[in-house]
Amino acid sequence: METTLECQKSLVDFGIEIKNLNMLKTALTHPTYSYENNLPENNQRLEFLGDTVLSLIIVEYLYAMYPNKQEGELSKIKSVVVSGESLAEGARKFKLYDYLLIGKGEEKVGGRYRDSVLADAFEALIAAIYLDLGFEKVKEFVFQILDDIIEEIVTKGVRDYKTILQELLQKDYKKSVEYKVLAEKGPDHDKVFTVGLIWEEQVIAIGLGKSKKEAERQGAKIAIEYFLNKG
Repeated sequence: METTLECQKSLVDFGIEIKNLNMLKTALTHPTYSYENNLPENNQRLEFLGDTVLSLIIVEYLYAMYPNKQEGELSKIKSVVVSGESLAEGARKFKLYDYLLIGKGEEKVGGRYRDSVLADAFEALIAAIYLDLGFEKVKEFVFQILDDIIEEIVTKGVRDYKTILQELLQKDYKKSVEYKVLAEKGPDHDKVFTVGLIWEEQVIAIGLGKSKKEAERQGAKIAIEYFLNKG
């Protein structure tokens, strides 16, 4: 319960005075920890709810703030804002990794710092705040954490690593990479896709994401670094 109390104190700094400590602890509990300690709950159900709550918050905000942007552009912005990469960035801003309850095996491989673990826990935390304090209060928290990220995405445009990679390869190699789904894990509402980028019959980068597009984008980002270093 110690890490839960520390998280509760950190939330107070953001004006969030959550009362339900049991639910907060559940939001911080990774499935590996609940399995190893025979606990009845982990943060997966809260993550499921938090994903929907967060999407509504972001969609409502984008609709109100950018009346001149069309649906297609708003959808692209929203998909990046709620992507695992952006949510993990927000989780790191809150230092959520300090409060997570992680299984020993996952801890050994640095699981508490992985984007997917942080993004899932961040969504679970959003759900816990929503259930305890309501929609307006969780909106307040989300914008304190993600406001800078949203502004950067809107002003600089969607970080389309796939397009950047394609332009780089066409310029220097006159070839393209192949994106191949290597694995799909998890239930339908919480799948994690693993995508490999194939170049000259070798996997040069691997991306993970909650959708194929997100996994491809993550893989493309890594591949860009590969080719820049290669050159």
